[in-house]
Amino acid sequence: MQLDTTILAPAAALAGWTMIVFLWMLSRRLPAFAAAGINLAEAPAGMRGGDSEAQMPAKANWISHNYTHLMEQPTVFYPVVIMLALMGDGSALSANLAWGYTAIRILHSFWQANVNTIPVRFALFALSTLCLIGLAGRALMQAL
Repeated sequence: MQLDTTILAPAAALAGWTMIVFLWMLSRRLPAFAAAGINLAEAPAGMRGGDSEAQMPAKANWISHNYTHLMEQPTVFYPVVIMLALMGDGSALSANLAWGYTAIRILHSFWQANVNTIPVRFALFALSTLCLIGLAGRALMQAL
């Protein structure tokens, strides 16, 4: 069986996007902390960003929430595409599902960070989840 790494490109793109969202979050949160009079150097031990959400503007919180979301469900996406690559799945279907998942998660980030209306955000989440279900199902079928 030959290793096919084509399906790893969407995972690499999503990992890169996650780092962009991290920088975007810093660019929104640090000025918001300063505007709220929160000095991070003097913050109590164990303080988390969420502890100050009530003092922050919504958009500063939204991007932080999105960064957290990029640490949640994609933790299933990454091993699934690695498994598919290890099993030699170079199919167009798997690659399209993986790119679909990545593209929709990026759209979800833009929406959540800037508009954040729940129906659209949920629809994007649901669509990306369908892509992930398809990928996980393909991985399961190939592993069995």
